[in-house]
Amino acid sequence: MTISLAHKICLDPNNEQEQYLKQACGIARFTWNWALEKWKHQYENGLKPTAFALKKQFNAIKPVNFPWMYDVTKYASQQPFIHIQTAFNRFFNGLGCYPKFKKKGHNDSFYIANDHIKLDGKKIKLPKLGWVRMRETLRIEGKVISATISRQANKWFVSLNVELNQAPKSCESQAGVGVDLGIKALATLSNWEAFEAPKPLKKYLKKLKRMQRSLSRRLKGSNNRQEIKEKIASVHAKITNIRRDSLHKLTSFLTDNFAAIVIEDLNVSGMLKNRKLSRAIADIGFFEFRRQLEYKSKYKGNYLLIADRWFPSSKLCSKCGNKKEQLKLDQRVYHCEACGQSLDRDLNAAINLKNLLY
Repeated sequence: MTISLAHKICLDPNNEQEQYLKQACGIARFTWNWALEKWKHQYENGLKPTAFALKKQFNAIKPVNFPWMYDVTKYASQQPFIHIQTAFNRFFNGLGCYPKFKKKGHNDSFYIANDHIKLDGKKIKLPKLGWVRMRETLRIEGKVISATISRQANKWFVSLNVELNQAPKSCESQAGVGVDLGIKALATLSNWEAFEAPKPLKKYLKKLKRMQRSLSRRLKGSNNRQEIKEKIASVHAKITNIRRDSLHKLTSFLTDNFAAIVIEDLNVSGMLKNRKLSRAIADIGFFEFRRQLEYKSKYKGNYLLIADRWFPSSKLCSKCGNKKEQLKLDQRVYHCEACGQSLDRDLNAAINLKNLLY
């Protein structure tokens, strides 16, 4: 079984190179929107559009109608057709929403295949652009399959998809652990360890509100308004990076030290409907935690058990198995009337999750 990983590295382009990257992103966005419009039009008229047919139509008119597309890599105007086919396949299979038109400045990116890129230490060679500096070297040994250039706030990144030469080192420990996620603590483990949540949104919320008020006073279309928007985007990017960093450290710790891991199947979308807790829940990143834990467990060989959504981990006594009928959210200590045990409710839930392994 081949295993591939992505390594995202920050780029350091000069002004000329940055203009090329912006142009390539614009062409990829234009191609996607063109394909989506044609797909909708043909589908509404009783036809069955495909990415291959749309690409053939696009290439026929590109030399005359869009000659400026030849200034950047060909993949900027080819790969969007594959992406839109994948998006519609997911939609028709009930795995995703209906594809939407892309806006400038939102998720700007373009794809490059491995035959058009070269790596040399902290440099990457892109087609029709040349060598671009990277902030660090590729830390994964293997064959580079593809690259995706993207922009986040005012920074550029390259995500290198690498096929590993050998499987990562598996966990040497045979221990199991239950993990209870929460708001007060990011994760409470059944071995009595706890990891505090950084809560970056809570930390930068006042600053964001102040900048949003400043944005509302700026004239639309002015340079001052654009400058404030970029600053706001930078703060949001910083919040995302802090949250992902803490989750990566936690999931790496779990997969490196425990052979078997048990977590709950949380109804995150339902939890976010609670208007009093939605902001705090979103600030933790429950879905991102599960996503990271699933793929890391897969390539490191850990056994990951997802407990049933209705498993009463918080209401069960981890010592005698007695179940409470009612347990309010503000009751942070679990006290069992049957055996007299008292301990932190999150720790009690984590131990109950671990007990599912046996």
